[in-house]
Amino acid sequence: MSDDAPQPDRIDGARHPRDTPRLIGQEPAEAAFLDAFNSGKLHHGWLLTGPRGVGKATLAWRLARFLLATPDPEGGGMFAPEPPTSLDVDPDHPVARRIAAGGEGALKAVTRSVDEKTKRLRKQIVVDDIRKLNGFFQMSAADGGRRVVIVDDADLMNPNAANALLKMLEEPPARAIILLISHRPSGLLPTIRSRCRTLRLGTLDSDQMGQALAQSGVDIQGDPAALAALSGGSVGGALGLSLMGGLQLYAELVGILGTLPQLDRSRALALAEAAAARGAEEKLALLFTLTDLLMLRLARTGALGHPPQTQAAPNEHAILTRLAPTPAQGRIWAEVAQDIGARARHGMAVNLDPAALVLDTLFKLGDNAPR
Repeated sequence: MSDDAPQPDRIDGARHPRDTPRLIGQEPAEAAFLDAFNSGKLHHGWLLTGPRGVGKATLAWRLARFLLATPDPEGGGMFAPEPPTSLDVDPDHPVARRIAAGGEGALKAVTRSVDEKTKRLRKQIVVDDIRKLNGFFQMSAADGGRRVVIVDDADLMNPNAANALLKMLEEPPARAIILLISHRPSGLLPTIRSRCRTLRLGTLDSDQMGQALAQSGVDIQGDPAALAALSGGSVGGALGLSLMGGLQLYAELVGILGTLPQLDRSRALALAEAAAARGAEEKLALLFTLTDLLMLRLARTGALGHPPQTQAAPNEHAILTRLAPTPAQGRIWAEVAQDIGARARHGMAVNLDPAALVLDTLFKLGDNAPR
């Protein structure tokens, strides 16, 4: 497997979910799958759902290793082995070694493929990506073992691909398990959802986030508790924030907010110019995402009468409390959040000058700060 090959199912700079040693904080989902396995009632289709970045892909690869390395449960006779109590597989197991090397013939991962004409990754999973599974199922049937498919992510299937997969779920190949990763299952065909058993994964708390980040293979920049707060308990979101300097960007936003109602124009201009620099498109998008989050934290501070439990930037609690002292001011910030969010999306869609767009947003915040 070439390191240069596109990997749409991996965060740049982080380990591939296949290589993540442990799944943190998703014990209920693992236990539910083990119960089904040990009872001999293993469904052929599994829908792994939950917020983006909480470990769905890591769980899918853990399930694949487990299914291909673990014999079927026996009938419970006197000499039957104890049923497995964990999805863990010894890294030295032949299946684990083959999966790590990308050479397990009984496993197929379906992701966005490269368009042969443009030589770029497609934006969707297309019908040919799904139809290739027919050959996979036929070629793998001879050994009588299981075959496992991971679709990452199912939300990106176009209509033809979704219908092709539905046919497989309606008439599943013998001893085939299909694992669908979905961040937004409501967007899938109802008939696909109805033919799968759902495992829902939850967000991580700050302790679990610290453990997950420690094994990510990324040199984490910043406090795990702050990353957990800003990412909503998503490991993937926290990794993205760390890799892109999200905590520093958020701290600067909070610092500028702290100058209101008299906006520090020099700091605002410096932030706008940095976000508008050549090649800074991702930073601009991150800036507006963090601005939305900051507005939400302001609105909640006003509504609840106190700031969020975790401080994600220096002096944030004091600044939020000063700028959202009442429920009425909290409602104002909620309305401002909707307005500036819509303006930002429209501005980026029509390619308005990024610096002007950022400055317009900051001026809008200044106009609504309490005097």
